[in-house]
Amino acid sequence: MDTRNRIRDTAGQDQVRATPANPKRRQWLIGSIAGVALLALVGWVASGWLGGGRSFDAARLRIAEVKRGDLVRDLSADGRVIAANSPTLYAIAAGTVTLQVVAGDKVAKGQALAVIDSPELRSKLVQEESTLAGMEAEASRALLDAQIMRANARKALDQATVERTAAMRDLERYQRAFDGGAVPQNDLARAQDDMKKAEIGLAAAGKDFELQSAGAGLDARNKQLLVERQRAVVVEQRRQVDALTLRAPFDGQVGQVQVPQGTNVIANGPVLSVVDLSRFEVEMKVPESFARDLAIGMPAQITSNGTAFAGEIAAVSPEVVNGEVTARVRFAEGKQPPGLRQNQRLSVRIVMDTRRDVLMVERGPFLEQEGGSTAYVVDGDNAVRQPVQVGASSLDNVEIISGLKAGDRIIVSGTDQFDNADRVRISGN
Repeated sequence: MDTRNRIRDTAGQDQVRATPANPKRRQWLIGSIAGVALLALVGWVASGWLGGGRSFDAARLRIAEVKRGDLVRDLSADGRVIAANSPTLYAIAAGTVTLQVVAGDKVAKGQALAVIDSPELRSKLVQEESTLAGMEAEASRALLDAQIMRANARKALDQATVERTAAMRDLERYQRAFDGGAVPQNDLARAQDDMKKAEIGLAAAGKDFELQSAGAGLDARNKQLLVERQRAVVVEQRRQVDALTLRAPFDGQVGQVQVPQGTNVIANGPVLSVVDLSRFEVEMKVPESFARDLAIGMPAQITSNGTAFAGEIAAVSPEVVNGEVTARVRFAEGKQPPGLRQNQRLSVRIVMDTRRDVLMVERGPFLEQEGGSTAYVVDGDNAVRQPVQVGASSLDNVEIISGLKAGDRIIVSGTDQFDNADRVRISGN
């Protein structure tokens, strides 16, 4: 019998199914799995609760390690070169300006830079000189009058002296004659009266000489004082006329010219400036928090084209503008680099203090919170808030006096979002 054309049955496709499990056992298994998941959830929540009320991403925080080392309190900033001596010359009076230099010219001390034509000032000088000449003539006349008065008084005194001497001789002669009985008593009495009269005249002449001498000298002295006063006025007027010619106060370079050639300038108006090329300083802006630590004479380092030059602080402004204070640094004697120009930018570093072997940590916004009296110390996945005491600070680091030890890790930035919590959790740390 041919079996090739027989139809196959489905016996080969049949499979024996397993006996179904007990329904109670399956419910127990499902309940066990749910219980384990619930316990895990409760444990995670509990650990989160114990680790802090809130969790923060470590990527949004900056963590720094407390280390021991040398804390260098320095200040670095860019400054601009300015002339230490750059005066502006002003017109002492109104007039027409004649410039004899242009901006950028090299000038020598005493060189004429500009001339101001002021007819009013020159005319006033002539008037004052004429007044002085008149007063000098009056003083000379007063001196001559004083000499004449003294001479007349001396003449009267000498004449009174001669008269007294003559009266004395007459009295002696009459006295001898009266003693010899040659003259009567009346003649002797008349000679005695003449002697008294001569003595009174001599005393009056001597007193008059003293008074005339003193009076004549006082008048002459007053006239001489008036002459000296007027002479001082003339000297000042001459100085003003001389100041119409503006001269270079030192060897340097003409800076900015304020007025065009041949124009009128008002009194006390700026004309031009002169720059002292031998003395430059660097002007820099310093944050207000560092300004109180700066002092005149504090050493500094000025960098120009990669080369450092020694310097020192020359001045610190007492005024705060936009949270900054202006300071000026001068080069040490003989240390100024060549080829400096006005407003050139240079780098300045000022070393204010160096503290050896101290605990320090990177600066951060945590210093501004509660005055830097607390810090969040990282402990595993948690950060604990604890009190600290900070000391001196530099641009990069701050000194830790107490509350932390070397190796501690603290959050220096991002603590503002912690809302002063005692403990927070850090995820992704």
